[in-house]
Amino acid sequence: MQQHSFPTRIIRGRRARGFTLVELVAIIVVTGILAAFAMPRFFQQDSFDARSFADQNVSMLRYAQKLAIAQNRPVFVLLNGSSIALCFSAACEAANRVLPPAGGNSGRKATLAACANATAWLCEGAPDKISYSVPQEAAAFYFNALGRPYKSTDTEPVSSFPARVSIGISGGGIPRTIVVEGETGYVHY
Repeated sequence: MQQHSFPTRIIRGRRARGFTLVELVAIIVVTGILAAFAMPRFFQQDSFDARSFADQNVSMLRYAQKLAIAQNRPVFVLLNGSSIALCFSAACEAANRVLPPAGGNSGRKATLAACANATAWLCEGAPDKISYSVPQEAAAFYFNALGRPYKSTDTEPVSSFPARVSIGISGGGIPRTIVVEGETGYVHY
């Protein structure tokens, strides 16, 4: 029987593979720096809450505009600095509250406190540690059947709604601004 073996020069010509001690120490140092400065940013709850609340505000404002167009009647937006709510009347009686398309609001503790413990109403409260700044001219307004915003005290076709309203939401060190355009009702960041 013939024995096969690899030529010795091929085995001897290969280098041992792996990391040197200097490379391993450099990787540990870089990982430590990332853990010290970058990782806390990923786990900061305030930043996630602020982004989530800003997204909820934008979607609720867009929904109010589309609902006003679809149902051919005004939809009122009530912003009081701690919550946003949608109603079919300026007084926002229980019978005139807009029902959420998903069947209920978030049900968070802040939402229940700001929305009269009602979950079957399109109303959201600002989470803790989130600042919510609403200009006086945007505290209560409505979208008409054409999707245009008016102050709650305005009578169509006369509008005193500003050309642009900015709603500020901040938390986790990142400010976000929601803009409602006065002429078209377009809602954007």
